[in-house]
Amino acid sequence: MPGFERREGRLLCDGASLEEAAQRFGTPLYVYSRAEIENAYRDYDQAFTAVPHRICYALKANSSGAILRLLADLGAGADIVSGGELLAALRAGFAAERIVYSGVGKTEAEIAVGVAKGIGEFNAESEHEIRQIDRAAVAAGRRVRVTLRVNPDIDPKSHPYISTGLRENKFGVDIALAPEILHRASALPGIAVTGLQCHIGSQMVDLDPVEEAVRELAALSRRLLAEGLPLQSLDIGGGLGVDYDGAGAPDPQALAARVLPLLGGLGLTLLVEPGRSIVARAGGLLTRVLHLKDNRGKRFVIVDAGMNDLVRPSLYEAHHRVEPVLERPGPEQRVDVVGPVCETGDFLAQDRELPPVEVGDLLLVRDAGAYGFAMSSNYNLRPRAAEVLVEDGGIRLIRRRETFEDLVRTEVG
Repeated sequence: MPGFERREGRLLCDGASLEEAAQRFGTPLYVYSRAEIENAYRDYDQAFTAVPHRICYALKANSSGAILRLLADLGAGADIVSGGELLAALRAGFAAERIVYSGVGKTEAEIAVGVAKGIGEFNAESEHEIRQIDRAAVAAGRRVRVTLRVNPDIDPKSHPYISTGLRENKFGVDIALAPEILHRASALPGIAVTGLQCHIGSQMVDLDPVEEAVRELAALSRRLLAEGLPLQSLDIGGGLGVDYDGAGAPDPQALAARVLPLLGGLGLTLLVEPGRSIVARAGGLLTRVLHLKDNRGKRFVIVDAGMNDLVRPSLYEAHHRVEPVLERPGPEQRVDVVGPVCETGDFLAQDRELPPVEVGDLLLVRDAGAYGFAMSSNYNLRPRAAEVLVEDGGIRLIRRRETFEDLVRTEVG
């Protein structure tokens, strides 16, 4: 099995030594398994072979260039939400016609670049945005493919911060208003209406809301086709959850088993936009124990990675498994694994049973390949971590550690 596994008491990544990785590149350090990423993408691709489809990797989960190039080489499409992600996708080798541009706040400049680059489609979030795209398309002498994101008011049953399909969320348009919006859009000279999109949230482990949303999306597509709109695609978004805490999570085959029966006779190309479920399990955050501290019966394991390196535990109260790289004999202790950042909320794990560790030991924070480095910051003027990719039995540096000079390079006064 690819990824992280324990052999003879030591945690390895695809057989490569994490201790060697830390010695060569320092800590904190993001470590990724190439084989795990490849397998995760192929699982999606194979799950939907029964219909024409495009698996569009969501760059927001992890936009490191080496990982993007790996997925582009596998034939993936790209789901982007900013001008920076557009340029990163093109730089990595994603074909422009396989890029879908999502996002609720595209600027006129970003839209103009997307039009100029000839991306596959804009996933519009409002009628106002459609008219902005039309103006940019007409100015460039082009006709641009547009899909409309609809909001079906369905609870994804995940964290409220990553719920995107409820009426109180900022995303998409009321699904009941979609037909009139799309019929008006189809009359615009620069717009080719090609489909519908719906993404109700992230980290979904219950497939019932997904099935409900796709059923509504398919029914609306059938209506619009009957009304003469020449739809070509149906985009079900992403959001498939990851098993962070051992409670289980569905795989792409389970998703396909729910979705494919709803698409019978539509004849549309299916777009799926996974991010987390492609890269989360493939990545881990390697960190070193700096101090052990007892305070009124509370045990703290203080490490060199903090909330600026991995904010998910602090922001979402997210659970990540934490394991010593080297197993030591002895009973487990209940501890908080905390970082050096000057915030009480700077923790990687709280009230967690952990085997014995000593100062200088390495810990691995598991399943950190998604929304780990991508959400990291320079808070407390801390340089962001380095990243390595394990491939062909070797460890390759794919992003060097930042320096203080990097942090101040953009200052002008």
